[in-house]
Amino acid sequence: MSSKLLYVGLVGSLLTGVTVAQSSEQHPSLLTWKCTTSGGCVQQNTSVVLDKDSKYAQGSAGSRTADDYAAMGVSTSGDAVTMYHYVQSGGALNPASPRIYLLGEDGKYVLMSLLNQELSVDVDYSAVPCGENGAFYLSEMEADGGGSSGGAAAGQGYCDAQCQGFCCNEMDILEANAKATAMTPHPCTGNSCDKSGCGYNPYASGQRNFWATGGTVDTSKPFTVVTQFVGSGTLTQITRTYIQNGKQSNSGAISSCNGAFGGLAGMGQALGRGMVLAMSIWNDAAQSMSWLDAGNNGPCNLAESTPSAIQSQHPDTHVTFSNIRWGDIGSTTKG
Repeated sequence: MSSKLLYVGLVGSLLTGVTVAQSSEQHPSLLTWKCTTSGGCVQQNTSVVLDKDSKYAQGSAGSRTADDYAAMGVSTSGDAVTMYHYVQSGGALNPASPRIYLLGEDGKYVLMSLLNQELSVDVDYSAVPCGENGAFYLSEMEADGGGSSGGAAAGQGYCDAQCQGFCCNEMDILEANAKATAMTPHPCTGNSCDKSGCGYNPYASGQRNFWATGGTVDTSKPFTVVTQFVGSGTLTQITRTYIQNGKQSNSGAISSCNGAFGGLAGMGQALGRGMVLAMSIWNDAAQSMSWLDAGNNGPCNLAESTPSAIQSQHPDTHVTFSNIRWGDIGSTTKG
């Protein structure tokens, strides 16, 4: 996803000159579950932390609160996290484009080891218009944040396949709005990464009414997304299932990827080592997210998808992720 760099540049320009205290802070709680077929799902007392570059100068050192997270468009309630693209600041509506990571009770990032496992999440994309991307994905970040000041608890250590921060394996579970979606492995070999990835987009595959407002998966309402990473020892396939109103819908699978960057096997090795869950919401000044939702990729047009059009017509744009569960295949949606 070559355009992911753009939203960080937008946030960076917004926060130019802002000094951020890299100290302890009150991380908003987000309940998650780790599941096994034998023992069911066990609640994890996890929380979320904003990326180090995604913070206004709110609160004093050591006293950053949930209100300060809300100032960057992030709020949690129980097992749900909602991220707003735009926030009121200085009497004006400004882009916040928050990016957050899942944090464990030990103050380190949660490493999800997902080879031959599954990851499920309830999503609400009803308020995510054309040109926006509510992203739910995995990055092979270091659990401690890489040793930088404040570590994981300060949102340090980001990396992805675009070599933002530094180069690392990236698995895009969901890049989506209400009109289009894609899941995309981005394996890396050293500092050489598959930046385009080997993604699967239902609309691009000919399923024009699968992921849509009123579609087979009705994006005007919440639903569950289950992603399975199949393979014992070696990743052989990534599959996707949707559950909405008790109905299950399947939509394609990924069974190969560019071997020059390690291919699906390389992606599986990263999943086996453990990857960090990242969530964000952003838009794309350079391409208006056309690689995701326009032309052959979706029904959107460039005029409605520019950042200025979104801000004026959809100032309330936001995404909600909830009921995050991971574990043995078949275990996360039982009961």
